[in-house]
Amino acid sequence: MIQSEAIRELQRQRMLLQIEYYTEKEAFRRQTEMMGLRRLVQRGDAWFPLRVGKTYYNSLNQLTVEVFRPEEQSDDDHNFEYGKPVQFFKTDGDGMGKGTDGKGTTLKYLSFTGNVSFVDGNRLVVTVPDGTRLADLQDTNSKLGAQLFFDETSYRLMFEALDRVINAKDNRLAELRERVYQEAKKSGSQGGKETGRQGDKETGRQGVKESRSQDISLPWLNPTQERAVNEVIWTKDVMVVHGPPGTGKTTTLVEAINETLRRENQVLVCAQSNMAVDWIAEQLTDRGINVLRIGNPSRVNDKMLSFTYERRFEAHPDYPQLWSIRKAIRELRSGGRKGRGEAYHQKMDRLKSRATELEVRIHAELFNEARVIACTLTGAANKLMDGQKFHTLFIDEAAQALEAACWIAIRRASRIILAGDHCQLPPTVKSIAALKAGLGKTLMERIVENHPEVVTLLEIQYRMNDEIMRFSSDWFYGGRVKSAPQIKHRGILDYDIPMEWKEAGSQGDKESRRGLSLTNEAEAEQTLDILQQYFEKIGKQRILEERIDVGIISPYRAQVQYLRGLIKRREFFKPYRKLISVNTVDGFQGQERDVILISLVRANDEGQIGFLRDLRRMNVAITRARMKLIIIGDVSTMTRHPFYRKLHEYVESLQNL
Repeated sequence: MIQSEAIRELQRQRMLLQIEYYTEKEAFRRQTEMMGLRRLVQRGDAWFPLRVGKTYYNSLNQLTVEVFRPEEQSDDDHNFEYGKPVQFFKTDGDGMGKGTDGKGTTLKYLSFTGNVSFVDGNRLVVTVPDGTRLADLQDTNSKLGAQLFFDETSYRLMFEALDRVINAKDNRLAELRERVYQEAKKSGSQGGKETGRQGDKETGRQGVKESRSQDISLPWLNPTQERAVNEVIWTKDVMVVHGPPGTGKTTTLVEAINETLRRENQVLVCAQSNMAVDWIAEQLTDRGINVLRIGNPSRVNDKMLSFTYERRFEAHPDYPQLWSIRKAIRELRSGGRKGRGEAYHQKMDRLKSRATELEVRIHAELFNEARVIACTLTGAANKLMDGQKFHTLFIDEAAQALEAACWIAIRRASRIILAGDHCQLPPTVKSIAALKAGLGKTLMERIVENHPEVVTLLEIQYRMNDEIMRFSSDWFYGGRVKSAPQIKHRGILDYDIPMEWKEAGSQGDKESRRGLSLTNEAEAEQTLDILQQYFEKIGKQRILEERIDVGIISPYRAQVQYLRGLIKRREFFKPYRKLISVNTVDGFQGQERDVILISLVRANDEGQIGFLRDLRRMNVAITRARMKLIIIGDVSTMTRHPFYRKLHEYVESLQNL
């Protein structure tokens, strides 16, 4: 039997994913063995020391423990998020020396592994296996900590998804596989936007054919957004909404989902990260759409929590009865082995049967009532989703997800709508070999390449001053993105130049004191000097009254941490601290500010710029600003690269207008 090109490529993807798996697992092993606890805490991979709070059974009947880290670590970044595996450890000293036994202490890992159920500020909630000796966590003779454990689960789910799609035969998954990998010229397209699009333009729903003359009118959207929504409605197999920065991708996607729900009872909405799922789910909820969130949100507030599965489950009228039955089962089990005769087993069977009946009823009602099921791509494999099928799957931020992760969710759907921007942040791949061999190529990129006829570009942006936007539009989007008239000339100060490049001081970049990343301390000081001067021009009263917000971006985490420390120590910024946020490029994805400053860090005689060569990251950085963008960087180092040379020339040209 001759294998299709699609199957061969998917097998290749699986091999590359295997390389990535072993690379990440080995890096985790080395990190655990060689890196001291202090550095693990600084990297955000460990919390220490911990205070244990309450333990309880949650609404899903999982044993749960609550722990807290010290208040002084409140502002420290961390990598703990829903679903990630956690291992607890104890130490009889401060545990903050180098290695696993620095300062005469040893980290003793407890015998069980838990999973993050919830994280909010300094509070971490972890589900642990039933029967776990919780007394081990309460030992007052040792200090307790928690470390992220290597995440086997997400890899297992991706491997299973690839195997499933490779082996698919004579079903919808096999059809979608061939459709995605089929090249445009073979699919009947002649390259035009409408030529060859979806054959006879079926909606794909129940085989009903309609005329494209019945396109819906959405006058509150711009023409490219309206076109995208109509393409979503009419698409039979696969469609891409390409949304450059500020073009209203989320607005368009929410409208497309809303219109789809006029034709379908329920849809599945996924994204790579919990934060991206939260954002789209919140927008849908604001439209009055009933959303059921599988997995806990990363942005924690009452509004977000109210549409999670757990909260809805607890709020169901039958839940108090179920809770009482579960409590009776636990009490019966803890009564010792004496007297466990036939009467005991009969009573236990009755209680379990009644509990199962109530669980199934509550679960069915929650899913039947919801119009949108929202989860991460890996969350689509959650046991709660067993048996669930959807006509339409929406994948938001699809350009940030590995292809294998997308196939986890695709198996539950008949057609796929992807939204995102492959000219912004790519998925994270740690193996250089796998990256160079193509593991970083996303499903969205593959579809854009093979089927340009199913891609709709949103062309009008509503975020940036036109002069800030124009360079990105020309370099990344062929000059097709234009500014909406109402924001074209937006600014803060009269006669201000919206985009500037400030030459950095003479100090070079260097490895941070913690050895985690690169810093340029002189450039950091200069960045805050520039911001202070700009604030003085605007005036304190206006900044506070109009709440002019500022983002300081650096590609390097160590520089971000150094800048945060400087801001805390500078008295001048005390009144403005709530208006200033400092983060990496990844941390600012999807966000915007009135003023953005970018500290590029790199300054050396060799012209080395490291991962700043990934221009998609810089596209994100320079498109966060609404009214003012200031780049701080060493011109001689950066402009050896053609992109930064062109960017510098463009900024310089603005000074002469």
